[in-house]
Amino acid sequence: MSGETKEIIVNGFWKNNGVFVQMLGMCPTLGVTTSAENGLGMGLATTAVLVGSNMVVSMVRKVIPNDVRIPAFIIIIAAFVTIIDLVMNAFVHDLHKVLGLFIPLIVVNCIILGRAEAFASKNTVVGSILDGVFTGLGFTFALTLLGSIREILGSGQLMGHMVFGTNFQPALGFILPPGAFIALGFILMTYKWINQRTASKS
Repeated sequence: MSGETKEIIVNGFWKNNGVFVQMLGMCPTLGVTTSAENGLGMGLATTAVLVGSNMVVSMVRKVIPNDVRIPAFIIIIAAFVTIIDLVMNAFVHDLHKVLGLFIPLIVVNCIILGRAEAFASKNTVVGSILDGVFTGLGFTFALTLLGSIREILGSGQLMGHMVFGTNFQPALGFILPPGAFIALGFILMTYKWINQRTASKS
């Protein structure tokens, strides 16, 4: 694995994570993560759009006039969002109903447009696909982690399976919107602590 490839992977998934570092995509991050399944579904849908849009943007980057590059990127992203929306409606209809409006809103997710502008429009197709995959997986990891914590603390379950015994008293506030902010705050604190510990050891 080359140093450039490793850098794309590490930056996309961890060091430059869209949620933990850039604080982008907060609307779906806080809105749909009432369960791990919802977070995983939204994350994978966003990853698919990221990979597809990064690939196409990289392929056509030299023929798009600079003055209209942002509208062109949005059209490309919207095309892939439409595809993902239809596929999810056909094959995972229950999840599609739960995520609802948040699926079309992937079009305006700043992580996707940001990677198209900052990376895909300046790099090769292979590198752009790799960037899309690991940026998307980093986003999926963040949403699934947040959804898991909220689901466990708010209902005592994970992916529909009981985690604690029947005597467990769930903190229902974690299923509500304020719980998303509280849980995310603790995750960001832990993320920063891990990075500080890693930096001090290196």
